[in-house]
Amino acid sequence: MLSSKIAMAAFALGIALSSLASNALADPKADIAATTTAWAQAVADPDQVSSLYSDDAVLWGTAAPKIRSGRAAVRDYFVGVAKVAPGVKMDFGDQLIRVYGNAAVNSGSYTFSWVKDSERWLIVDHHSSGMPAPPK
Repeated sequence: MLSSKIAMAAFALGIALSSLASNALADPKADIAATTTAWAQAVADPDQVSSLYSDDAVLWGTAAPKIRSGRAAVRDYFVGVAKVAPGVKMDFGDQLIRVYGNAAVNSGSYTFSWVKDSERWLIVDHHSSGMPAPPK
């Protein structure tokens, strides 16, 4: 059981990516998955994560009341995320990567979590049961 000291949320992931490379990639879906993983690893660092966005990127973040346009505005959004959710971590659910020439879309879900107020709660009660047999 998790408490409110560990904040978690799950959201839909819709990342559109474009490649500046003119030649075909050996495995574009693997490259997109790697870029998505790099984004997740960088999300707690505003400078690092914003470097993954194009100069004219658009972001309407989970915790944002407005849409952001441009790398500087994207960085500003992640500065806010770092303040509210220090050390935020990402875990991905299913992802569906589609490649369209030099552009790609990665759709799916992710859960992010962070420790709130430098405290971590521990499990004090855990129950687990086997599933009953299906009716015959």
